[in-house]
Amino acid sequence: MIEVLNLCKQYGEHQAVKGVSFKVERGEILGFLGPNGAGKTTTMRMLTGVLPPSSGTAVLSGFDILESPLEVKRRIGYLPETPPLYTDLTVESYLGFVMKFKMVPKNLRKESLAWAIEKCGLQEVSKRLIANLSKGFRQRVGLAQAIINKPDVLILDEPTVGLDPKQIREIRAMIQELANDHTIILSTHILPEVTMVCNRATIINRGKVVTEGSIEELTAERSLEEVFIDIITKDEQ
Repeated sequence: MIEVLNLCKQYGEHQAVKGVSFKVERGEILGFLGPNGAGKTTTMRMLTGVLPPSSGTAVLSGFDILESPLEVKRRIGYLPETPPLYTDLTVESYLGFVMKFKMVPKNLRKESLAWAIEKCGLQEVSKRLIANLSKGFRQRVGLAQAIINKPDVLILDEPTVGLDPKQIREIRAMIQELANDHTIILSTHILPEVTMVCNRATIINRGKVVTEGSIEELTAERSLEEVFIDIITKDEQ
């Protein structure tokens, strides 16, 4: 479903991403794990077409991000770390606007809106201004805009950052349920997020992949925290 092939991103003399490669199978939730500044967000932005890679490529749902960028965008949903919300709109109005630019067919928009609102638990706030919603509900609206075109692939960048413990549990449960219909990359620096939500993990540091595998494989002998700290420490020596 997703194959990332030697992705690189260069900013002048600084190489932010250094030949990142990994695969995600259909229905998996991949934890893309690394410390702040490791290159996670830059990689996510390249996969979603926000940034062009300096070299390398990726294939999402059968389409190359360089050769068929519009086809890729039709098949992905993206939740950046800061949800792209228009706070002066109601939830329903905002999601209606999102459906238009995502080119959801007119005859499917009513059904898609109801589906996304139900899936993300937004029924009680659907007619409220986004500006008046809590951070937890705003994050749900961000998830709704990502899934409203029913994409094959979801790319979520730090989806629980800044939420309280109850909101974190709710968002994690929603992500696990979404895996029934979507292949998901979950970028995070929070270790419990990976062990509780993901099937597999790819650990990145200083712009390069340092290890990957199933959660069971990575934690067979030690906790993920011990594995993570050991890898990062060795990589920085």
